[in-house]
Amino acid sequence: MSTIDTPVAERPEPAFEQPWHAQVFALTVHLNESGALSWGDWVMRFSASLRRHGLERDLNGGEDYFAVWLETLEMFLAETGRVAPADAEGMRARWEAAYLSTPHGMPVELPAD
Repeated sequence: MSTIDTPVAERPEPAFEQPWHAQVFALTVHLNESGALSWGDWVMRFSASLRRHGLERDLNGGEDYFAVWLETLEMFLAETGRVAPADAEGMRARWEAAYLSTPHGMPVELPAD
């Protein structure tokens, strides 16, 4: 059999569409494992956010899903006093400015303060 006839193993689908999806998931798992939040509490909070957003449109398990995940995590961090809402919004604005000023295809980097 020639190399042309050799079947190529298909690559598995990535578990996450975007790197930030994996990062926000890992952060939530870390908060659970460190005792900062219980998984039961997370499920309750995230389920409520999904229901709230799901009434407006279908969530596709990708960008929409993880946008709700991030929103829920930000609300949790604000409610528990771990991150002030103004600090979270300031960081979000810094990242937005960074990605808007980064040429397409280049890695987005957050400038040091």
